[in-house]
This record gives sequence, structure tokens and C-alpha cells, in this order.
Amino acid sequence: MARAFPTCQARLSFPRPCNSSVHLSSTTKPCSLPTMSAAKPAAGHRNINSLEIIGAHESLLSQFTSLQRPYNPFPFITWNRHVETIFASFFRSLPDVVLRRECLRTRDDGAVSLDWIAGDDRQLASDCPVLILLPGLTGGSGDTYVRHMLVRARSKGWRVVVFNSRGCADSPVTTPQFYSASFTEDLRQVVKHVGSRYPQSNLYAVGWSLGANILVRYLGQESNNCPLSGAVSLCNPFNLVIADEDFRKGFNIIYDKALSRALCKIFKKHALLFEDMDGEYNIPLAANARSVREFDDGLTRVSFGFKSVDDYYFYSSSSLSIKDVCTPLLCIQAANDPIAPSRGICRDDIKENPNCLLIVTPKGGHLGWVAGDEAPFGAPWTDPVVMEFLDHLEKEKMDPASCSQFDGTVQQSSPGLHELGV
Repeated sequence: MARAFPTCQARLSFPRPCNSSVHLSSTTKPCSLPTMSAAKPAAGHRNINSLEIIGAHESLLSQFTSLQRPYNPFPFITWNRHVETIFASFFRSLPDVVLRRECLRTRDDGAVSLDWIAGDDRQLASDCPVLILLPGLTGGSGDTYVRHMLVRARSKGWRVVVFNSRGCADSPVTTPQFYSASFTEDLRQVVKHVGSRYPQSNLYAVGWSLGANILVRYLGQESNNCPLSGAVSLCNPFNLVIADEDFRKGFNIIYDKALSRALCKIFKKHALLFEDMDGEYNIPLAANARSVREFDDGLTRVSFGFKSVDDYYFYSSSSLSIKDVCTPLLCIQAANDPIAPSRGICRDDIKENPNCLLIVTPKGGHLGWVAGDEAPFGAPWTDPVVMEFLDHLEKEKMDPASCSQFDGTVQQSSPGLHELGV
């Protein structure tokens, strides 16, 4: 790696007992869900201000001023998880930001695109913290939830870069391979590249949905050698087998069709690269997929060496990686998420890993969280919580003595349905 930060020194009292120029603008281990009751929660599992919190030390929670108030969903919009999900996708405002694009060539001659805020090389110190953002399936730097996080982090003096996967946000596709829930090599190269550009900075990452799944898998694979100083996972499907089961039921079929159309659109732009593919590839199925599962069956699982779609979903699930995470990790989920089911959250493994903290909100839908001071059209409720977590990590990294009281162990180009990426 280009750099390896001693992450065991910059943590929220997290010990390490582990094993192992583009201008985009716009105006506008599956577990059962515990029953919430007034009874005293088990150790490491608490309900605070209507939030389910697992793995948090009481002294840590006191640092989250945004968690001192009850979670209050915006009226009317949040009465139904699908209404909230779709409202956030179509009607959340899109901050106007000027971005500078950098194309990064990967080891297999592929390419990904990094979108930086224009002018930050001149305006920010060389050692300011760097935040890497990983959007969901087919998502990119034009999506509203990504842009709001980017603007908030930049307002705090952070350098921010959006990692657009192959084919996303008009990122070029130069080889007959896209990306997948299992593939972490592109992220590994991005982290190494960003670290080499800013060797004096601490690196952090935030991932949404499929981006969160990839991020958590990367954290587990890197384990004690991870160069990131902290990470946040949002709307992570965790168990892709469970997510796939729910994705094909009821109203979720609407999301499935929207995402499969987005995948097919990306694929058809680069269809010539996939001509004459032999083996198990089913290019016509992928090109005309009516579901994400069909696309994955025709193309994705073959590209990444899986015998079946079910094998691909099982072995790509980030729930298998949680036990190996040795980097401070905040996971935020919504109990009513239609795409990242609550029953797929690996609560037991999160509770047993002292490096992880889980917050589950009672509502929020998928990439919604229409609550808080900026609801209904502004930033998601999660954004202030995420920045409090990251700011605390960075403060502790820079001045460990200032956080010594916490020593101890803790148990779119345009908005729309394409932003619902899992």
C-alpha cells in the first residue's frame, strides 16, 4: 500500500483485538429484529431516543449531539417506507458544486473516475483529512445523497472525492468488466492512489448501499493493515441473499426494474466491448435484463468467477466481513428499509466487534431519512451524525489526549429512481 496508518491509535475507544473538470449542477449472519420494549436492553444493545444502538459505549454516545434528540420523521412523507424512499430520490435538493474529474487507470486496464471539488488543491492544507465517497449501484457524484454529504464535509474543512465505479456517472468502461458487490480491487487502488497524493492526511470513507457493502468487505479484507482511519456504512444490504429475496417481492419490483434499466443503459453504451464473449456469459440476457438478478446472472457473476447468482450473492455479502473489521466503523440502517432489510443486519457480529457501532432508525426507507432540521428537501438526517463521528475520529487522531476520557472497551445528473442503488 502507498501508506498504512496506525489505526489502532486513532479510535473512538476502539481496541483492536482482530484476527486476521466536470460541472454537475441542479436546482432542485442474518439476525431477527429484536423487540423494542421498556425492559433493560442486553449489554451492548440499547434503545435511545427511539434509536436502536448496538456496540456503543455510553461515553461515546455523549459526543453525538445529534443523537440527544428523538428521531422525528417528517410528517406525511414518512408514513410509508416507499413514499419516503421515492420522495427522497426525486425531490431532495441537489447542491450545486463544481467538480474536477480525474480518471484513474486500474491494473487490468480498466478505469474509474474520481470527482474532486474544483479548487481545493489551492484552498485546503495538504494535511487536511480526506473523505472518499462510494455511491450505490449505478450511482455517482451527481446523486443528491452523495452531493449533500460532499458539501457538508467540505464545509468542515475536509477534502472530498467521489469514487465513481466503472461506467457510473459517465466513467469510462475500457475493458469487458464492470464492478460488483464482491470486487474490492478498484477501491483498494483508489485508496492507495489518494493516499499517495496526500501522504500527510488521514483517509476516511463513507459508502451507501452497494457502495457500503463493498466498503465493509474491503475493511474486512484489509483488517489490521487498513490504511483508512475510519469508515461509515449507510443502508448496507449486508446479507445479499436476504436482500435479493425481498427485492423480488411486492412493491420492491418497481425498484428492481428501475435499477435493471439503469444497468442495461450503462451496458448498452459499452456493448461492443462484450461482443464475442464466450464461456458462460449470456450477453443478450444482460443487455435486456428485466431485473438486477437477470443482469447479474448474464454478466456479473460470470465476470467475477461465481458458479451461480446465489453463490455470488452469498459470498459477496459484507455480513461475512464484519468480524474482521479493525477500523472504527459506524453503520446506520433504517428498520423499514425496503432494499436493505433489517433482518439482514448482522447484529450479533457487530455487537461482538468492539470496532463497530450500529444505529438503526425506526424509519428512513432506503437512502431516505427524511427527518431532522433540513427535512424534507435538504440533507438526510444521517449526515450530521456521520460528520460528528468522523470529526471525533480525526480529532482523536490528531490529539489523542483530548479524547483520553473515552479510553476503555466498547461492546444524478438528475434525481430519480436510479439513486436507489443497492
